[in-house]
Amino acid sequence: MLEKSFYRTLLKNGFNMPIKVNYWDGKSEIYGNGEPQATITFNKVIPVRDLSKNASIALGEAYMNGDIEISDASIEDVINAAYESSQSFFHNKKYIHYLPKISHDTKESKKDIQNHYDIGNDFYKLWLDDTLTYSCAYFETPEDDLKTAQENKIHHILKKLDPKPHRTLLDIGCGWGTLMLTAAKEYDLNVMGITLSQEQYNYVSEQIEKMGLQNQAQVKLVDYRELGNLKFDYITSVGMFEHVGKENLGEYFKCVNNYLNRDGVALIHGITRQQGGAINGWINKWIFEGGYIPGLAENVTHIEENGLQIYDLESLRRHYQKTIEIWDQNFNEHRQEITDMFDEKFVRMWDLYLQACAASFKSGNIDVMQFLLTKGAAGQHLPMTRDYMYK
Repeated sequence: MLEKSFYRTLLKNGFNMPIKVNYWDGKSEIYGNGEPQATITFNKVIPVRDLSKNASIALGEAYMNGDIEISDASIEDVINAAYESSQSFFHNKKYIHYLPKISHDTKESKKDIQNHYDIGNDFYKLWLDDTLTYSCAYFETPEDDLKTAQENKIHHILKKLDPKPHRTLLDIGCGWGTLMLTAAKEYDLNVMGITLSQEQYNYVSEQIEKMGLQNQAQVKLVDYRELGNLKFDYITSVGMFEHVGKENLGEYFKCVNNYLNRDGVALIHGITRQQGGAINGWINKWIFEGGYIPGLAENVTHIEENGLQIYDLESLRRHYQKTIEIWDQNFNEHRQEITDMFDEKFVRMWDLYLQACAASFKSGNIDVMQFLLTKGAAGQHLPMTRDYMYK
């Protein structure tokens, strides 16, 4: 059978650990040397044409539908083993089809964001920590729990700015507001957060009133390109540039430059790839519509071309791996509740998404970077060494 031969060819060298494969016809084969460390069961044949057209979509949807089962190892371990094998499904460019250019005008950007973040705050509250921070945490010690690590991350970002009281901060893509509200409460900054998520906007508005920060904090439901001539001393943007689209990266960094005062400082935190930009077809279709992971060199080029300079650059890849592993553990602890909210297909989809992302960070397929940027050669007021970031 053509399908069996095709599968055998790809799976034989597809993983850096021995695996057992149960095929749809009831037959099993072991690939690699030694005792199998994972079992992959194909309950149904996935057509070769679907794998050839877009392997990530074909395999992801097969898992969602229960046509593929993984046992004796976690999804994360199996995907990591595939990423680390140069001959795997996921790295064999002959079988990977990247999506074409994706439009990101203001209307489409709002739709993409709301399709992901407006699933419902009750859903995110089940597996995020109490701060509702949906980005990479920062584990200062191995003993840090998720909430502590997320609070560490907020302070790590704000300390890098070396902020002075009563100055202004813009948070582009403010999420559920923890960073901007911390900046107002604990650093005495005047802050503005912007988001395209109605759920996030409503939540942050409530928190501002609840904390009595009406004179220091405001949130706007607005696109990052629509702030006109407003200027700020500091800008933060966490997990945002992954959403703007390849064609808008230059404009995004141009906006950062335009919104900064002359001596302004920005901390831009986001997922990138040291191997160059990419789109994952399955994640793009089912999880983050319009998403694009830019390459590190791509970001640096846009930073330079738009009048910004890098003052400091830090990778937090291993921190994000650990963050997502905790998220997935929390997610599965509430698996039945989430199934009741949605359905089993949704749960399998999100479990796969979280574990696949953890594997991508573990293998180095993707990275997360913090860019500390100044407007041109500004930053003369910043300390000469990095010590101030850790005090």
